[in-house]
Amino acid sequence: MSMYFMDGNEAVARAALAAGCSFFAGYPITPATSIYQHMLNLLPPAGGVCLQGEDEIASIGFCLGASMTGKKVMTATSGPGISLFSEQISFAVGGEIPIVIVDVQRLGPSTGSATKGADGDIQFLRWGNSGGLPVIVLAPVDAADCYLLTLHAFNLAERYRCPVFIASNKEIAMTRESIDLDSLQIPETLHREYWPDGDVYQPFTPSPKTQTPYFLPIGGDQPVRQTSSTHGPDGYITIDTAIIGDSIERMAGKLEESIDQYTYYDLDEVDDAELLLIVYGVTARAAKECLSELRAAGHAVSLLILKTLYPVAENLIRSHIVKVHEVMVIEMNLGQYVLEIERLAGNIPVLHYGRMDGELISPEKIMEVVSK
Repeated sequence: MSMYFMDGNEAVARAALAAGCSFFAGYPITPATSIYQHMLNLLPPAGGVCLQGEDEIASIGFCLGASMTGKKVMTATSGPGISLFSEQISFAVGGEIPIVIVDVQRLGPSTGSATKGADGDIQFLRWGNSGGLPVIVLAPVDAADCYLLTLHAFNLAERYRCPVFIASNKEIAMTRESIDLDSLQIPETLHREYWPDGDVYQPFTPSPKTQTPYFLPIGGDQPVRQTSSTHGPDGYITIDTAIIGDSIERMAGKLEESIDQYTYYDLDEVDDAELLLIVYGVTARAAKECLSELRAAGHAVSLLILKTLYPVAENLIRSHIVKVHEVMVIEMNLGQYVLEIERLAGNIPVLHYGRMDGELISPEKIMEVVSK
């Protein structure tokens, strides 16, 4: 039986188990807590570990330690927890430690409204690490996406040895719906590449096939050096500017230069489109709902739903912007991802509608703003 009735948080948990996750640590926070609850039910019977840390900082620290032993790990929180994660996110970036981080976004700023959704963390997920190096941010639309993108998130974390964020939303997380798992294009499960036998281990020397370092677990037969300070391929701290520059460029390049390989999106376009709607997250459901009505009312509209937000899928976005006369970005914040679209649009006008008051953007509101 492949048909399930579950919400986005349960879909994330079940996909994590299917991807090989064997360690979860988190701290209760609305609306992400049920991911922890599901992992508590799923992981121990499968031989995994599920912990509640004393706070968010401890929880992500537990995850990074477990990842350094070779386990696939995940944590989940909401906006206030992401703020507390920031230093450890930087460690995961600089130490090239695989981890999947689920951000079930709620209305901010600060503690905000625990039971209201928003997409206000989008820029913070990208830029919330010291040094500003790129990370991967995936944005599901519904529970099925939560399942599929979680599988991709674990593969990407393993493949590129980096933090991968799932930018969910209270409404996606807590809306139960039917999922036919057989209808999903399930990716092959990937694992990090281990250091070849017979050589002295260099913890930050990349594979010749990739820009990602080989892996060996801490606590194994060979010494493994790990540091949060600037280091060379051997893991020792360095102030050599050439080594530092090469390392930074490699860490950025391993993600940015391969973005076309993990650009996930949905597209509904017409040949004579004058307007391109660009949306992501739960707002995509409202946009899909009203698309046929917009076209019936005489609007030549194409719809691009982005599911990979960072690194920015520049080739994809540009290829569709050049086909239209105007672009409109609709998002549940005051204007965060629209900045990326403006950067890519050139002379094409970019319009924006944003809302961040705890209410969803409805199909009727999209009809209204497009008609104007």
